[in-house]
Amino acid sequence: MRKLAGTDFGAHSPRWLSRFGDATRLAERYRVGRVLLAGDAAHVHPPYGGQGLNLGVQDAFNLGWKLAAEVSGWAPEGLLDSYHAERHAVAADVLDNTRAQGELLSLEPGAQAVRRLLSELMDIEEVSRRLAEKVMATGIRYDVGEGHELLGRRLRDIDLTQGRLYELMRGGQGLLLDRTGELSVDGWADRVEHVVDPGAELDVPAVLLRPDGHVAWVGADHAELVDRLARWFGAPSLA
Repeated sequence: MRKLAGTDFGAHSPRWLSRFGDATRLAERYRVGRVLLAGDAAHVHPPYGGQGLNLGVQDAFNLGWKLAAEVSGWAPEGLLDSYHAERHAVAADVLDNTRAQGELLSLEPGAQAVRRLLSELMDIEEVSRRLAEKVMATGIRYDVGEGHELLGRRLRDIDLTQGRLYELMRGGQGLLLDRTGELSVDGWADRVEHVVDPGAELDVPAVLLRPDGHVAWVGADHAELVDRLARWFGAPSLA
């Protein structure tokens, strides 16, 4: 502080000191055979916005249930590889975000002009929401196929008759939230919980959630549901 500001501002007796730079790195691959990377081992960036913790935790959640499926023997083909496909792109976006924030911190006239322009644009609600979603990682949408706008997104924590949605998902299974009462997870009941709740705060008949809370299917057609169950939760059990 003395070197950069000419004063120590009266600070003294620190209990903990740390520093960071502008190092920005992203692993080319998150999986090579039996070696998988997550969190700071997979990506590093300046801590603008505190995005690193959220990014690492979501890496672990995305990878965790897929590893469990592999170890348990029911993982469908390609499930473990989807970890890299989904999370690498998210990290690349965060690195772009932190790089941009780093540029805005510059005292150069050009960077300050961009900062003022961005501040004006943030008065537009849609722009402000988009940027906030990037920092909070609530705007992530994985590629699980074309269709409803909910597909690939993490469903919000809604109230259900049996309690809050996220409370029901603590067991680490998938979940079929069914407002129709006409669907079934027969063959996958050991991996997917079926919750029938006609009053659920949803604008769709039913959603299939992966263990990480992201929507894998939306609709009411049972044949389509069976196809998505097999895609994300493997072959049905014969028992």
